[in-house]
Amino acid sequence: MILEAFSYNFFQNAFISAILASIVCGIIGTIIVEKKLVMMSGGIAHTSFGGIGLGYLLGFEPILGAFGFAVFAALSISSINRKARTNSDALVGIFWSVGMALGIFFVSLMPGYPPDMTSYLFGDILTVSDFSMNIMIIANIVVVASVVLLFNYWKVYLFDEEFASVLGIPTRLLENFLFIMIALTIVVLLKVVGIILVIALLTIPPAIAKLFTYDLKNIMIISSLLGVLFTVSGLFISYAFNIASGATIILLSASAYFISAFAKGKIFKS
Repeated sequence: MILEAFSYNFFQNAFISAILASIVCGIIGTIIVEKKLVMMSGGIAHTSFGGIGLGYLLGFEPILGAFGFAVFAALSISSINRKARTNSDALVGIFWSVGMALGIFFVSLMPGYPPDMTSYLFGDILTVSDFSMNIMIIANIVVVASVVLLFNYWKVYLFDEEFASVLGIPTRLLENFLFIMIALTIVVLLKVVGIILVIALLTIPPAIAKLFTYDLKNIMIISSLLGVLFTVSGLFISYAFNIASGATIILLSASAYFISAFAKGKIFKS
């Protein structure tokens, strides 16, 4: 039945998007975990919901609206936190809630029946469109090229930001570029696991990889491979049993983490 599924265009898109999303997710997820930007990434993801609602209201591609809102939220949180020295968790919480509220508000302004937002909230990899596929391809090119070409800069920046600044590395520019890549990655993952579950796929593969290695390059590679394993397996299972793809992918990922951590003696250790 699975082999027959590949004859359908939607399943082909889902399979390719699972691989593309996993690659960009493994790379950026590693940076997010190392830089301790998990909560900020969650805030960016939820803020993007406002862009999705605006896209539906004004009649343009919701993914583009999500990307615009995600970039705005990322750069705004960074800028305000830097200048005002405000608690970053409070800022993230504000953008998080405002973004979700705007999404609901924009959709409520639409005439007639509101659109189904479930796939954006919880993901539905089987509904990935050709346009979303193109966005994923662009995101992979940008992220992979940026990390490969600037790998040594990223490594120093993640190790010690002040030391990187002393070496003459433009840390402010690097940080802003990182937030843009995070926003791009979140947009890529919207149709795969959705806004609600995006943080799990960004953090679980790197968390598993770090159980076995501390080398940054190896963590990125292992995270990407694990992401491919989880998303493709989740895709097949969700298609075969007609269950939610996003939730299936995350449950597989979380199960793999606990099994790996238990095997390595990282949990339930006396």
